[in-house]
This record gives sequence, C-alpha cells and structure tokens, in this order.
Amino acid sequence: MENKNLWSIRRKELHDVDKFAEEFKMFISRCKTERECVADFTELAKAKGFKDLKDVIADGTQLVPGSKVYASHMGKTIIFFVVGSEDIEHGMNITGAHIDSPRLDLKPNPLYEEDGLALLETHYYGGIKKYQWVALPLALHGVVCKRNGEKIAVTIGENPKDPVLGVSDLLIHLAQKQMEKKGSVVVEGEDLNAMVGSIPLDGEEKEAVKKHILSILSEKYDFNEKDFLSAELTLVPAGPARDYGIDRSMVMAYGQDDKVCAYPAVRAIVDVQNPRHTCCCILTDKEEIGSVGATGAESRFFENSVAELMNAMGQYSELKLRRVLTNSQMISADVTAAFDPNYPDVEDKKNCAYAGQGMGFNKYTGARGKAGSSDANAEFVAKIRRIMDDANVNYSISELGKVDAGGGGTIAYLMANYGMDVIDCGVPVFNMHAPWEISSKIDIYETWKGYEAFYQY
Repeated sequence: MENKNLWSIRRKELHDVDKFAEEFKMFISRCKTERECVADFTELAKAKGFKDLKDVIADGTQLVPGSKVYASHMGKTIIFFVVGSEDIEHGMNITGAHIDSPRLDLKPNPLYEEDGLALLETHYYGGIKKYQWVALPLALHGVVCKRNGEKIAVTIGENPKDPVLGVSDLLIHLAQKQMEKKGSVVVEGEDLNAMVGSIPLDGEEKEAVKKHILSILSEKYDFNEKDFLSAELTLVPAGPARDYGIDRSMVMAYGQDDKVCAYPAVRAIVDVQNPRHTCCCILTDKEEIGSVGATGAESRFFENSVAELMNAMGQYSELKLRRVLTNSQMISADVTAAFDPNYPDVEDKKNCAYAGQGMGFNKYTGARGKAGSSDANAEFVAKIRRIMDDANVNYSISELGKVDAGGGGTIAYLMANYGMDVIDCGVPVFNMHAPWEISSKIDIYETWKGYEAFYQY
C-alpha cells in the first residue's frame, strides 16, 4: 500500500517529463481565461485532424470509427470526440475538466476617479481568500463587444513592456485595526478596486484622470466607456508560469485549478487513434461558481452535442442517446489537495494525495458528511485500478482533507445524474485557489499517461 516517489521510478523518462512540463507552462502562461483556453485547444485539435462538428453536419459527412470532431459553445466551453469502433450505445470513455479559475471580474460600470486616482471596480469570481489578491501585479484579460457586433480582445500586463495593474493594501504602519479582523474580512470584496492611473488629461478639470485612461483605451483598443457594459474583462495574476523549487521539480502558475488537468486531458485525446470506445473530452466553464449557466456543466450543451454526434453517425434516437449516456464511464479531471507539511492538521496522512506520487483519485469529494459529492461505485474503482495498473500508471486514492476540515466539489455529480460511472481524478496541487498555485511536474506527466490509458481502454 506504500506509494513510491515517482522521481525515482521515472528516471529514464525525465527528459519526457521536462518536455511535457515546458509545453504545459507555455500553455498556461498564454491561456488564463476560458476563452483563451478554447481558442488555443481548438487550434491544437485542428492541427491534429479534428473538424468542427457544425461543418461536418453542414457538409452531410457521416462520421465513422476514427473520425475526430469538436463542438464549442459561446467560445467558453468545448467538447472533443473521437469515434470508436464499438457501438456507441455501449458508452463513451469521458474525461471532463473545467477551464475557469478564480479571478477578479470587472463590474459592468467599473471605471471611476477618486482623489486624483483612476480605479476599476471588481467583483471577485469563485472561492478566494480576498487578502491574497492585494499588493501583487495583475493583468487585464478579456473581450469588449461593441454595439455593431465587433469583438475586441484585450490583454494588458503580460508583455514585459506592458504596465501592470493591482489592488493596493493598507500599509502595516496603519493596519492595527485591520490585523485584528478575521481572515475572511481583512479585505472586503468591495475594496478590491484596482488602480489604473494618476495622470490627468490636458485641458480637463472634471474626472481628468479617468478621461485620460479612457483616451488611452480608445486609442489602443477603440472602445469607449459605454462599451464596458458589454464587456467580459477580468484581472488575473500577471506573468508566466515558472519553475518552482531549487531542483525545478514543480510548476508555479495561475489557474492550475483546473487547467493542470484540462491540458493533459486534451493532449491525451488529440493523440487517440482508433479507440474501441468513443472517446470524449469535456472542458466546461463556470465550475468555480457552481457549474451554472449556458457554458457550465449544468447546461444541456454536452447532451445536445452527443445527440448531434450520433446523428452525424446515422445512429440517433432519443432512447439510444439515453443508453449512451448511462453506459458511459467518466474521469472527472479535477485537481485534489496535495499534502502540505506546513498544514498537516487538515489532512489524514493515510488518506491524502502527496506531490510526486502520481495521480490523485478521489472516490468522493463533498464536505462533512460527503454533502454535494458523487461517490464512485466500488466496481468502477476496481476497473480504474486495473486500467492504471495495466498501463503502469502510478496513483493514490485519497480524500480532500479530514472529515470536518472542509471540502469541495467538481462536475462529477452533474455527470453522474445520467447514471454513468464517474470518479474524480487529477493532479495534487498546493495553494489551491490562490493567485499562484503549485504542482509537481511528474504528477502532471503521470496524469497525462493516466488519461491516455483510460481513453485506450
């Protein structure tokens, strides 16, 4: 039952581990929002021979075993399919990850001036420790949609020559009362306002600094203040992913929950060739706020896409669709907590995931009495063990902390609503939901191998 350190086991593969980690670092450095992820993954899939399912439907092409297609929705969620040789009614092998991460979204009317400074109001997204998001460099990412239908991509703060933005913190010299507050209210949500400028526009007296900022945005991006109303702009930590540790064994990056699982899942499916079961990779939005909305896992987009896939195969019926969904098996590709020796009291050492020991399977997540959890059947856990053991993939089966220490959830329970077998599995991560998260390179590599084994089963 003792899990071994993978750095010793995989010594002959360390070049491959480093190569995959470098490719992951480049991806997560350029893809900090769900829109950026979808665009990036679409280009990768097309280069590997995937076709847009909408184009296939329009052309009347019938899909056959080996066909590769993708379906995207609103630019924020995407699904990849590789058609298998076995009747799809027997079910699909599915991985499902999410590509949204905690961040600071701009409010619809964000820009204001106060006491000679221009600021942007934000509304934080997802579960965060608000005090972690002050006094660090932030970058602005997103899109602005104008009334005429034009869509403008905005990125400020990632190029080394760019300015960065940020939320100020109270200096320690005047923070006596602040330091007496509970951690949850050291910084309030309404105080997460980002400073963006201090130079007034020549010839203006009223709100001259704000007008100067608007003039810069107009000149560079060609949008005005009212266009903020139809924009999706967000503040995220600025800068690229970095090697972490003197031995460079880990990766520090923003958004590893859950892009550190989404990336190996996509890399695995784009290389699948002629699988027995139809393979599917789902990348959803809005998981951090409950998987709601048209691009979250609660939507019908996945179900509708499977129906379209079956129709393009000449096999659609409502009854057969239900059978496909029920007979499928899924890995909910989401991160788990890595044991941190700085905080041992929240973990059960016999039932937790350790960095450097491979994939972490959670039979269930939830909180306290497994509330909000999808608890995988023992039969499916046994099958997963067999798949990973046969493929020589290292893993542990763990829990997300001690029983009453807290907990969390994934999209697993939503997919389980179809009656399919589902289990959570992903990379153990330190600092989860902090601006900068940490994972082991060898765990990322092993997770990729695990997802490959699952698709080929």
